[in-house]
Amino acid sequence: MKRISLFAAMALMALSAGAQQVTGIVKGGSGKTIYLYDDRDNNPDDSVKIVNDQFTFKVKHGKEPAVYALILQDVPYPMLFVTGDAPIHITTAKETYPIATSVKGNDNTQAMQDYQKAIAPLIKRAQALNAEAKEIKPEDEPAKNAFRKKADAFNDDLVKVGRDFIQGHPHSIASIWLLMNELRGRLEPAEFQLLFNSLDKELKDGVYGQGVQSYLASLKANAINIQADDFSQKDTKGQTVKLSSFRGKYVLVDFWASWCGPCRQENPNVVKAYHKYKNKNFTILGVSLDDNRDRWLRAIDQDNLEWTQVSDLQGWGNEVAVQYGVQSIPTNFLVDPAGKIIARNLRGAELEQKLEEVLK
Repeated sequence: MKRISLFAAMALMALSAGAQQVTGIVKGGSGKTIYLYDDRDNNPDDSVKIVNDQFTFKVKHGKEPAVYALILQDVPYPMLFVTGDAPIHITTAKETYPIATSVKGNDNTQAMQDYQKAIAPLIKRAQALNAEAKEIKPEDEPAKNAFRKKADAFNDDLVKVGRDFIQGHPHSIASIWLLMNELRGRLEPAEFQLLFNSLDKELKDGVYGQGVQSYLASLKANAINIQADDFSQKDTKGQTVKLSSFRGKYVLVDFWASWCGPCRQENPNVVKAYHKYKNKNFTILGVSLDDNRDRWLRAIDQDNLEWTQVSDLQGWGNEVAVQYGVQSIPTNFLVDPAGKIIARNLRGAELEQKLEEVLK
């Protein structure tokens, strides 16, 4: 399940050098509140009531362009814009938000709007797939197999849209935003690197480009046959658990969440593998991206997840998920007794096949 993210996983804000005016028209939006966010955290910088379908913000303008977001009350997806030298003016409507009918200000902001238009149909498909996944019964193997094919087709289409956009926008911050939010975790590291390399040097050397470079460095650090970085997090009883405490066993580190439909559909396969191999020097360490303890614990019980489970209840901000660059779930990696990552993203029969191979 992919996050359509408001913020990239990099706290990258240039030093403030002044203020920029951002104005807009939201047709049919009078009386609604609109919130202004920067790219550093999930707390709003400012908010205003829309009056006569209009709003105005003063936005900090740093030495480098920075990504901001406007979130309209009762609409789950943000409208993104990028600071620049000229005032920004956006025209949209409540029914079509965050897609704008016109954008004035700078090329980076226009490219952000192009990006949002490109992925809007895919967001609707993702919503439909998540809803479909929740309705599939755990024992319905034909339905699960059919769903996996749909999910694979969705991923293929998203990658194609992303690849085409980046190739057509080599100068735009939107291309980096798309790389880090939509394609991260969906591309092999080599292709991800090639797409990043295709961008303009100035863009790659900027603060957002530096964030991508850090991510690429983390990919190399956690590649196959590389030592897994240690981590610690609290389990369901509040006890701290370290990955290194499982040294000497094969460990499947499984990232999931109670609210993730595809994760819950995959859990029966993981349970089956666990019971088949738990007495053969194998175990599982679940890392949940939940933010609600009760829902987390209830899902563990409902899905019969008997192995160790940890979480810091920070949702997508889960420290381990950030450490390992997790941008979509379910995600997993298999660690051998020496602490090396020997496989990633094992699903269904692939998981059992790999365990059969290494646990002979």
